[in-house]
Amino acid sequence: MENIPEFLCDSYDIAIIGAGHAGCEAALAAARLGCETICFMVSTDTIAMMPCNPNIGGTSKGHLVCEIDALGGEMGINIDKSFIQSKMLNSSKGPAVHSLRAQADKQKYSNSMRKVMENTPHLTLKQAEVSELLYDTLPDGTKKVTGVKIVSGGIYPCKAAVLCTGVYLNARCIYGEVSTYTGPNGTPRATHLTDSLVAAGIEMYRFKTGTPARIDRRTIDFSVMEEQKGDERIVPFSFTNTPESIAREQEVCYLAYTNEETHRIIRENLDRSPLFSGNIKGTGPRYCPSIEDKVVKFPDKDRHQIFIEPEGDYTNEMYLSGMSSSLPEEVQIAMYRSIRGLEHAKVVRNAYAIEYDCINPLQLYPTLECRKIHGFFSAGQANGSSGYEEAAAQGIIAGINAARYIAGKEGIVLDRSQAYIGVLIDDLVTKEMHEPYRMMTSRAEYRLLLRQDNADLRLTEIGHEVGLISEERYERFLAKKKAIEEEKARLAGVVLGASAAVCKTLDSLGTSEIHTATSLLDLLRRPELDYEMLQVLDPERKPLPMDVIEQVVIDVRYAGYIERQKQQVEHFKKLEKRMIPADFDYDNVPSLRLEARQKLKLIRPVNVGQASRIGGVSPADISVLLVWLERTLRGDRS
Repeated sequence: MENIPEFLCDSYDIAIIGAGHAGCEAALAAARLGCETICFMVSTDTIAMMPCNPNIGGTSKGHLVCEIDALGGEMGINIDKSFIQSKMLNSSKGPAVHSLRAQADKQKYSNSMRKVMENTPHLTLKQAEVSELLYDTLPDGTKKVTGVKIVSGGIYPCKAAVLCTGVYLNARCIYGEVSTYTGPNGTPRATHLTDSLVAAGIEMYRFKTGTPARIDRRTIDFSVMEEQKGDERIVPFSFTNTPESIAREQEVCYLAYTNEETHRIIRENLDRSPLFSGNIKGTGPRYCPSIEDKVVKFPDKDRHQIFIEPEGDYTNEMYLSGMSSSLPEEVQIAMYRSIRGLEHAKVVRNAYAIEYDCINPLQLYPTLECRKIHGFFSAGQANGSSGYEEAAAQGIIAGINAARYIAGKEGIVLDRSQAYIGVLIDDLVTKEMHEPYRMMTSRAEYRLLLRQDNADLRLTEIGHEVGLISEERYERFLAKKKAIEEEKARLAGVVLGASAAVCKTLDSLGTSEIHTATSLLDLLRRPELDYEMLQVLDPERKPLPMDVIEQVVIDVRYAGYIERQKQQVEHFKKLEKRMIPADFDYDNVPSLRLEARQKLKLIRPVNVGQASRIGGVSPADISVLLVWLERTLRGDRS
């Protein structure tokens, strides 16, 4: 970088570097907590941009969005404003894996978020590339954030900074033999900040992701494809909305399939794919493979699903979900046109892979503050995660904790028993990541407790305590909570005798008779009955909101399983409460295996629970560690 004269600009409490989904949530959280906040982006057109699939939610990701909303974030509210189709996934399965997914009008989503950002008090937006993180070195060798510098030479003093650069750091977009040194969708990339982070002692990774082509709607024959309609009853992401308040006519998506001809074209051109030729060096996401990967790794499959989804009300572009690629342009065209219904398809935007720099998240505390630099936080794909929802979830936590750092307060940490956000962050800062991290329901040990539908019951108290949930919203939450408990108590108190009339009614409902006095609560546990069916036996019932009824039914029907998981959580929390001193010397623990000692010294877990989740640390190592911690507490190291 050339020697550009420096000049001093306005000072702020917090600087947010990037305005993607992580940056938006971080900036809004910090500003709403009263911190003077500046948010930098390479272009204002990239605010909350959706360069890949224009949808929010999906399996496990819907949980994250509802948790963000329960804490006082914006993503759920914003998608409720801008969705064009909504669907509850896995509805045929148990409530633990129900996940809401909404297709967005991507332009409306971005514009709506930008409007919120531009009109939030204490928040300033600045189109500029941050080139350098500024800090002082403290006597103990650690560093402390003092400001950020932009490419024009401007210096913005600040007390804390949050890295939310997404996929922009030294980004390179690739398809076939073509490489363009840009960010996603041809936007500017950030070329200077990586060097500054490395100079500060931050370890960097090189990761890769990709996106499919966009096809002109007018060149698609939808008549030979399967229609995929949205749900009749729309479930909001935000607990501030109702199905009625966000109702709209929904767009239709379509399902198509690859075939043997598609696979032949791909196989014959694998040598021209940068994924296989070695032109791409970054590590890609295992759980979101390109179509080339699918064909190679699953040779026995004669077809793969392709979901064809609109990008918005404003455009004819259609997104080919499930068909990301980095093959050359002419191969892509041949590949798409081999699919039934796409024989005459015209490509508006080519599919491409994108490489980018991100940090090794093991360098972060569970608060998302960097261990080496006080006041420096990191969130989103800059931490090696993938997905808009994972980014936003980290963003709100980083924004909250940056504000609390400035106020001299302890940062909040959601543990694995409280939220999917807790699982996500704990995995990132505890487990060694060698590929982009994607949230999945299987990663959550306590997923029956961490349902999407009860995110408000789990986290609204925390959002209110932090300062992001208004008093009005908190009062509504308390009223809902009270209504749930009162209805469960009422159902337990309504006891039916085994009269002929009652038995006749039960028979008409398709369930067995009762022989002793039975409460409505017990009847609700029967799988063949539901809350509405019991109305005939419950004439004094008062109408209740659907979200209250939903919680009552789940609590009653899954009571045994829920209680069992709560007991598991109690055991988990005992280990989480056993804190490990920051300066604990693992070399003084003689019985630790060498691998465990190395991993513990590398990651420096904050408590025994986190230590137990480190790869290479066995239960026996944890037992040894617990004994030694107890001796240390007593001052006995013999």
